[in-house]
Amino acid sequence: MTFTRTAIPDVIIINPKVHGDERGYFVETFRADKLETFLGFSLSFCQDNESKSSYGVLRGLHYQLPPHAQTKLVRVIEGKVLDVAVDIRKGSPTFGQHVAVELSGENKRQLLVPRGFAHGFVVLSETCTFAYKVDNYYSPECDRGIAFDDSALNIDWLIDTQKLQLSAKDTQQPLFINADHFDFNESLYSQKGTRA
Repeated sequence: MTFTRTAIPDVIIINPKVHGDERGYFVETFRADKLETFLGFSLSFCQDNESKSSYGVLRGLHYQLPPHAQTKLVRVIEGKVLDVAVDIRKGSPTFGQHVAVELSGENKRQLLVPRGFAHGFVVLSETCTFAYKVDNYYSPECDRGIAFDDSALNIDWLIDTQKLQLSAKDTQQPLFINADHFDFNESLYSQKGTRA
């Protein structure tokens, strides 16, 4: 299992080692000890989520505010997505910037998206099963979002807008400038290894 920091260093790509032969494959998808060694602190995941989507489904950009902010560890079981994390930590040197990574059932790659980031993905394959761990429970009161097509974010979703499938909620999210943001000094760093 290898860990690689992206252009936004707090967003991390995880590549697990896949053991395969003519029978199929085996892979460790999560190792708390290895992640903790890399990060220098522990994360306590408490909930697993899974979704099934078809081509062009875009889910995002979503996040939760404190005290129910979430770190997400996301992966694709089958299919392929473009996964996006947007830095919404006011005062961060990468505030308003994003990381986009292709995750698929083939490459087995995962993305660690910390608190203080909005997250979304679009399905690039015919169907996709998407799974992720979170370190805080879902809270409707703290649930927030940002418009996926805000030109200020300049995200290339790789699919023509006309072919995207969105929930009613995601067609009405606020622009980045009007969204609720995190404070850089009180987001990821003040909540390491804690759960509300």
